[in-house]
Amino acid sequence: MPDSAIYRELTRWAGENAWIVQVFVVVFAALLCSFLLRRVLKRLHERLKTTANLWDDALISAMQGPALLLVWVVGLTFAVDIVYAQTRAAIFTAVGPLRQVGVVCAITWFLMRLTRHLQDRIIARRQSGEGRLDAATADALGKLLRASILITAGLVALQTLGFSVSGILAFGGIGGIAIGFAARDLLANFFGGLMLYLDRPFAVGDWVRSPDRNIEGAVEHIGWRLTRIRSFDKRPIYIPNGVFSTLVIVNPSRMTHRQLYETIGIRYRDADKMAAIVADVAALLKRHPGIDPSQAIMVHFTRFAPSSLDFFVCAHTHTTVWAEFNQVKQDILLQINDIIAAHGAQIAFPTSTLDLPDAVRLVSGGQASESGPLPPQGD
Repeated sequence: MPDSAIYRELTRWAGENAWIVQVFVVVFAALLCSFLLRRVLKRLHERLKTTANLWDDALISAMQGPALLLVWVVGLTFAVDIVYAQTRAAIFTAVGPLRQVGVVCAITWFLMRLTRHLQDRIIARRQSGEGRLDAATADALGKLLRASILITAGLVALQTLGFSVSGILAFGGIGGIAIGFAARDLLANFFGGLMLYLDRPFAVGDWVRSPDRNIEGAVEHIGWRLTRIRSFDKRPIYIPNGVFSTLVIVNPSRMTHRQLYETIGIRYRDADKMAAIVADVAALLKRHPGIDPSQAIMVHFTRFAPSSLDFFVCAHTHTTVWAEFNQVKQDILLQINDIIAAHGAQIAFPTSTLDLPDAVRLVSGGQASESGPLPPQGD
């Protein structure tokens, strides 16, 4: 009989405190799901890292933390609901909104991690020469997406907590108009920076110059408000991004070839050798390894200058590197000089001829003497 009394007492206690067992089961289930989910996501991530797809490993990597958070938010709030149904404590009435805010936080965290992982992988591919999107543009788009996600998540969380989002948006619209008038230059620089990221007229590391302004140098940083360019003498130049909307920018870093264009003059007395010299120089350019034969190669007698007969040389080098271009140019100019010398001609330099038709008196040693016209001087 005593055993039956104990059994009845345990049965009564279990019936009255069944919610404790339910809470324990829910917490244990959340713990078990969290453990299994962590193992599964870890193995999937290790397997998908070896694939060439950009999205799969970024997606799984971004899910690892937020998915576990979502499991615990749902599990713990469900356990709290069980406690509230038994105790009816007022403090547990906030479980519903907290659950919704927790879900919003988990989704926001997942989207933030996903954009960060995608940005890092795009930049890594660009550095390895595979991707098309440059690092500056990927960084700008990533920041813009993360800002949009945070703003949207904040509005959703406020709506979940019972705040009027329409009033906040109306206030933000009026405030945005006031701020727009007060900070026109700042907004112009912001949207100018956005256009730089989207249009990509230049990237970090490019050498740029502007024929409109005294601006030339290497691009070091493209920010949301300012772009920093390092000039030849290593001075930093800070340019507001709004200026680029009206500025002409030349980007020599993206040229396909460098042009070799020189004008060379020979003496008038070597006029009969001009045709042979021009032909030999043209042959030199066509066989020179530094010159691209698919581009225009022109060597032509161009004008009768005051003290020389000029011909011009026009060609394009394979290299666009400034130092290598100058080495090719030096080699070609030296060989042109050898060609001119081989034909018995000389490169002209500025000279003048003095013609005195009337007799002049030359004074030498204190004595005057008559002399006829002097012979022409110079060439």
